Amino acid sequence: QVQLVESGGGLVHAGDSLKLSCTASGRAFSSYAMAWFRQSPGNKREFLAAITGSGDKEDYGDSGKGRFTISRDNTKQIVFLQMDNLKLEDTAVYYCAGDPMFELMSTMPPAFWGQGTQVTVSS
Repeated sequence: QVQLVESGGGLVHAGDSLKLSCTASGRAFSSYAMAWFRQSPGNKREFLAAITGSGDKEDYGDSGKGRFTISRDNTKQIVFLQMDNLKLEDTAVYYCAGDPMFELMSTMPPAFWGQGTQVTVSS
């Protein structure tokens, strides 16, 4: 089993950039696809981005395209989400998640999740 801990959230202004990190503990990190999701009060959880275990392929949801970039460092067991030109509507709790199946990350709940990190964007 892999445990995930997100970090890097906080209060930023609209137009700022922020880079979230998700540190994994456990074995075989590189064998898992990783993804980022977010959820704001009253809204469904949104898929933002996923990356294969090797990092050679990425997939983005509608909310993640254009301003968000996912990446990973398997030597340090960290997955990142770079967020640029943040908007008020990006305010949410951001979660990282992992699963063996990259192809299903955007449509099925991943196998394991972190606890989330709050991102608040102010005007």
